[in-house]
Amino acid sequence: MSSLGLTARRASLAIGGCGALLALALLLAPLIGPRPVDLALALAGPGTPDHDILFGARLPRTLFAALAGALLAAAGVSYQAVLRNPLASPFTLGVSGGASLGAVIALRLGWDRVAFPLPAVPMAALAGALGVVALVAALARSRRRFSPLTLLLAGVIVNFICSGLILLVHYQADLTQSFLMVRWTMGALDLFGYQPLAPALAIALPGVVLLAATLRHLNVMSVGEDWARSRGTDVRRVAARQYLGASLITAAVVAHTGPIGFVGLIVPHTLRLIVGADHRLLFPTSLLAGAAFLVACDTVARTVLAPVELPVGVITALLGGPFFLWLLLARSREVFF
Repeated sequence: MSSLGLTARRASLAIGGCGALLALALLLAPLIGPRPVDLALALAGPGTPDHDILFGARLPRTLFAALAGALLAAAGVSYQAVLRNPLASPFTLGVSGGASLGAVIALRLGWDRVAFPLPAVPMAALAGALGVVALVAALARSRRRFSPLTLLLAGVIVNFICSGLILLVHYQADLTQSFLMVRWTMGALDLFGYQPLAPALAIALPGVVLLAATLRHLNVMSVGEDWARSRGTDVRRVAARQYLGASLITAAVVAHTGPIGFVGLIVPHTLRLIVGADHRLLFPTSLLAGAAFLVACDTVARTVLAPVELPVGVITALLGGPFFLWLLLARSREVFF
């Protein structure tokens, strides 16, 4: 047993429980929708409406929701540890602002109506997100002493700049473009087919590897910089790798879905209360529970007002607002790290 009390049995129970929750969500979500699906007909083979609905629309959407939820929750764990703030989320450092700026510029220029080899709006959003990542990293490195506070301030400043530019582009858009911009910034998973899975995975995988490679340092990083240095941790290198990894996986999600808020706040904090603050356990359980959480939210989004579908970002915001308020009220009574 480690000093943090992590045992193989405890880890197995926590990871197994979250894995079972995800498996249940993946099994049930594709079967739920405004049109009932006959599973026997769907499995009989292609050519039936049930097969097309299940395997062509609902299953890829469910899989992408699981991927997006897992990545956003993992990014939340990373940002909260590096910034030593349980209120940090994947969008704290401006990645979503950069992606939104790229997307609204593409929509304003009408690129969504042009036949490019790759989807123009997601690619523009990805470019905007990665541009912000590079800019924030450059601003943070401009100081001799890199610190989480410097990173946070740089991210907040860049986020405000992106917000101002988005308002400027939005003001110059026509009614149709304005509607598309607002719709994109709500965050949605209305995707068809499996095509978005491959590019999202290709972008996110290096980020996940970076996070996992420095995972063992997060426990001491969460206590404080001086304590981490006294334990032999290179604070600057770990913070930079965690920031880059978390930002890559956030960009991979936001470029395809728009900003889906609160997943990276609700899931890690809830699990921290259940399984503890040991990041060796918090990280894998957040991946699994985040996937299950967003799959459940997306299922509600496409059924609660059927046949009308809500953007999943609306559901997560409705859940996250009260949760965020409770979290603020509870901060004086809870020990987060």
